[in-house]
Amino acid sequence: MKQHWKRNLTVLTVVLFVAAAVYFNWSYNQQFGVPDADMVMAEDDAMDKADVKSKEESEPGADKAQAEQSASDYFAQARLTRQQSRDEALNLLESASKAEGASQETIDSALTAIAAMASDSMTETRIENLLLAKGYVDCVAYITGDSISVAVPSPPEGLTSAQVAAITDAITSDTDFSASQLKVVEVKSET
Repeated sequence: MKQHWKRNLTVLTVVLFVAAAVYFNWSYNQQFGVPDADMVMAEDDAMDKADVKSKEESEPGADKAQAEQSASDYFAQARLTRQQSRDEALNLLESASKAEGASQETIDSALTAIAAMASDSMTETRIENLLLAKGYVDCVAYITGDSISVAVPSPPEGLTSAQVAAITDAITSDTDFSASQLKVVEVKSET
């Protein structure tokens, strides 16, 4: 009886973490809106036309806009890749926990891993929202085991020591990570 109670409590905890992660992901996406397929196609066509015009006219400033788009694409692609990796891992863990003949140890281990992924996802979202509030136009955080990487846009000359210190302080004061566990990745725009 006690085993079932523990297992039910673990499952409930995992469900709560996943629900919270979904909510934070939804709330983050609401900030920027959901792209409409027709709008995306129209924007792609406009971007293609702008690229052709830019190449033909070689306007000053066009390179800067293209570099900003490239940096923006990096962050969108990084978030997408992170989510796809998590989804694949989550599917594998769920399959392992629901497999016929799976031992209780395997089930518990899978549920623990799912809970850890949900917790990491919530922490990443919290860090990203914190850095956005600090004035960064975009960022992406990725937790792996006992370390965290945070990619932020930077000017061509790179981030200053004060900016890196501010990022480090913001993350270490809001999480259990120490400065030695943090890696700040500069995503430079090509201007």
